[in-house]
Amino acid sequence: MLFNSFRFVLFFPIALICFHVLPRKAKAPWLLACSYFFYMSWNPRYIVLILFSTLLTYGCARLIDAARKEGSDAPGKRERAILVTGIVLNLSVLFLFKYFGFACSTLTAVLSRIGITALTPAWDPILPVGISFYTFQTIGYMIDVYRRTVPAEKNLLQYALFVSFFPQLVAGPIERSENLMSQLRELPRPTYEAARHGFVVMLWGYFMKMVIADRAAIFVNAVYGSPEKYPGMFIVIATFLFAFQIYCDFAGYSTIALGAAEMLGIRLVNNFETPYLSTSIHEFWKRWHVTLNTWFVDYVYIPLGGSRKGRLVKYRNILIVFLLSGLWHGARWSYVLWGGINGVFQILEDCFSHLAEKRKKRPPTFASRCVKTVGTFLLIDFTWLFFRANGIRHAVSLLRSIAGTFNPWILFDGSLYTCGLGEREFRLLLVGLLILFAVGVYTRCRPTISAKIERQPLYFRWVVYIGAILAILVFGVWGSDYNATNFIYFQF
Repeated sequence: MLFNSFRFVLFFPIALICFHVLPRKAKAPWLLACSYFFYMSWNPRYIVLILFSTLLTYGCARLIDAARKEGSDAPGKRERAILVTGIVLNLSVLFLFKYFGFACSTLTAVLSRIGITALTPAWDPILPVGISFYTFQTIGYMIDVYRRTVPAEKNLLQYALFVSFFPQLVAGPIERSENLMSQLRELPRPTYEAARHGFVVMLWGYFMKMVIADRAAIFVNAVYGSPEKYPGMFIVIATFLFAFQIYCDFAGYSTIALGAAEMLGIRLVNNFETPYLSTSIHEFWKRWHVTLNTWFVDYVYIPLGGSRKGRLVKYRNILIVFLLSGLWHGARWSYVLWGGINGVFQILEDCFSHLAEKRKKRPPTFASRCVKTVGTFLLIDFTWLFFRANGIRHAVSLLRSIAGTFNPWILFDGSLYTCGLGEREFRLLLVGLLILFAVGVYTRCRPTISAKIERQPLYFRWVVYIGAILAILVFGVWGSDYNATNFIYFQF
């Protein structure tokens, strides 16, 4: 069930109203039933995978808790063995459904290079939506119990709700147990203010997704699907627009999830903090997909030694984290390369920052911050080409087309209006991007716009709400042949 589908428009108000009117003891079972229904609307059979992950990690956490020795601060061998078993079994399911075919094709290609023909099993299942997200969330919970930062949850229903809470189930944010579990235990009574704020947040998420992301996708898909027809500057513009497509698509989903959860009285972690206004690669990755990056830092980077064992080990760990992050996004070498390039950028930036520290520091000026912001965006946008391409060969051919074709006049002769978007639609996209930029700058400098709106008189607020809804309905990507567009991160 997509957030931008008619089914969700029916489902969520029913789930919300019943949640408010049900007695306290019935709220958690109701949310769990809604969450399972929400997930089963894609493919009912894959509910078995969530149940397996839930029961496995719940049982492992309880066993780890039971294996603790009284008075012992350090985890013992038995606890470590239980944790490793839980992680391996959980990742095995993820590998089977997401990476098995990729591993087989890679092995076949390697063996064919040395003259060996290999027969690989025919296994090509539909990737269960959200499997990477809830797998990492449950693994993080087990590690937290092992480290004794959180107690093992004894109530299976509460834990099952933590794993499957529907607003963030299929595309994050990847929640930690200390934040989400504690709220699900108490299920704080939703207030009118929280519901109103959550509604405004959801509207902004729908604007990002349906007005900007889905409109940009038409242009990007046309160019990347036929690079021979749209060479050179077409690809540059499409890559530029893809940066905003993927941001508004993923951040739009996360924003809708935050708003929906807040209307239920639950506060999720903000997954995006205006990343394209960052002045460095390091800052960008602190603001983009925050929960995944902090997951890798806490459970991979720091256990590998972090930055405690010298600069070379630090750079090795950074590269490992980014390569794994690329692989997490998909079973394709272009994703791994995308992660590797971002890792190299961060390493180079760290090297240059050490050299800059030896010079006399000057306070940053507005102009210098603007230059750094634009430079950071261009570097990040370059890496998005590898992310969007259908493979490394496709990415290389796109780069060759950019380097080998000089056609800047398409920016002025109307050629851009032949890439799936007419002149009116393209201008609407540009207006949407300007609104996105203005909101980002405003929220970076001052309180959020939603907080500003909530301080206005009632009639003004309702004018804004109704105007926002009409803007999404009028300017969103609709039509007689409209199909609700999948969020990009559902495939991860």
